[in-house]
Amino acid sequence: MTDLHFELARPDIGAWRAGNTGTEGVWHFDSGVPGRAVMVASLVHGNELCGAWAVKGLLEAGVRPQRGSLTLAFCNLAAFDRFDPAAFDASRFVDEDLNRQWSTGRIAEGGTLERRRAGELLPFVQRAQWLLDLHSMHEPGKPLMLTGPHHRNLALARSLRAPEHIVVDEGHRDGTRMRDFGHFGLADPKAGDNRSLLVECGFHGDTSSRDVACDVSARFLVEAQVLDAGTAADALAGWRRADAPRQCVLRVTGGVTARSDRFRFLGPCHDLQLIHQAGTAIGDNDGEIVTTPYDDCVLVMPSARQARAGVTVVRFARAESL
Repeated sequence: MTDLHFELARPDIGAWRAGNTGTEGVWHFDSGVPGRAVMVASLVHGNELCGAWAVKGLLEAGVRPQRGSLTLAFCNLAAFDRFDPAAFDASRFVDEDLNRQWSTGRIAEGGTLERRRAGELLPFVQRAQWLLDLHSMHEPGKPLMLTGPHHRNLALARSLRAPEHIVVDEGHRDGTRMRDFGHFGLADPKAGDNRSLLVECGFHGDTSSRDVACDVSARFLVEAQVLDAGTAADALAGWRRADAPRQCVLRVTGGVTARSDRFRFLGPCHDLQLIHQAGTAIGDNDGEIVTTPYDDCVLVMPSARQARAGVTVVRFARAESL
């Protein structure tokens, strides 16, 4: 693993920490006008600061829904409180990954800080119809929009016109993500108007990740019709970046789950790396050699920084034309 420099400053969210819902870190605003229930989530991992900057910015700008309702959440505050830019991997979570605890069984079971926090956030996630979950990456890479397997979310990602790369995936073996929980995980057309997107905004410590989080948030709120385009442009001046010149879809076909913390890559691997030949050896999974499963295989977010038994360390994808 390479040493990475953390340039993005830790946001001061002290003024916004209490929330206005009785649940720490959660804000809810209702327009009183019919419309969608929309939620923007940040800090699901305590070292992913870009989303906190975006949610803080929305609160500081006084953004209020013109239709429907808007929930803004700082999710894993306990992990965020442990953040140290010199050891940023250590503040991803306290006990376990909050973004793998989204099943009714795990939440009811409790026992860990993250499962208890999921229980506190549960009513807001259940009420939301459109969810944007803001994340960042262990390693440097281009922003990715993760849609899950359903066409409705792919269509929404395309309508946002950024970022360039859209990942269609089934989630992770070690637990359910927030964006796949409950009604968000229902197949088309049973899910009705429910939509959920997760955006990986770039490396945790890059200042550009904050810019991506702000850009996608502004696009999402307009597309959800919570804000009119003109209102968003005025309230969030400078947030919108140029549209992606084109968008491409990467369909995940599988991945590699670490057998232990001894997983290692056999050479440099980077996000969106294209491996032309099937059977190319890329990793050693505690004595088992990992090879690419087909020609022209794209590596999605390879990283051994959090490697331990059960954790996804790389996923394989095929590029599709739109």
